[in-house]
Amino acid sequence: MNIEADNLVHDELRQVSIFTGRAVLNKGTMVMRGTKIEIREDADGYQYGIILPEPNKRAFFRQKREGVDEFVEGEGLRIEYDGKIDRVKLIDNAEVRRYKGPILNDQMTGKVITYENLTDLFTIDGRPTDDNVNKTGGRVRATLAPRKKLPEAR
Repeated sequence: MNIEADNLVHDELRQVSIFTGRAVLNKGTMVMRGTKIEIREDADGYQYGIILPEPNKRAFFRQKREGVDEFVEGEGLRIEYDGKIDRVKLIDNAEVRRYKGPILNDQMTGKVITYENLTDLFTIDGRPTDDNVNKTGGRVRATLAPRKKLPEAR
């Protein structure tokens, strides 16, 4: 994991690093951006992160999908990363987009979007809160492009 930022406070005893100011996290093909990134490492060496945005903006996430020319990217007022199970959770005013090459293929919005990278599974919760009820109406929104049909076997 590589992180760049304007400032860093590292607590060796607690195994917590807090990066602030234009923070960018890179891990393989994954990129996350925000004004604050907090990384914690457990006793087994797994890393966990919380990404927070600048005021009136959303934190950003992007990941290339394994073996295909596709990217998943998203935004939320808070992003949580779990390195042990390779899961990204976008929280509040959350949006995820899936691109095939440069073409936007699918787009989903909700209160909380969980992306399980290992199984390529999305879970979207649309429950409203006071701050997002007007944006989503408490509903999940999705635009899904049709998949190419495979040729029939003869």
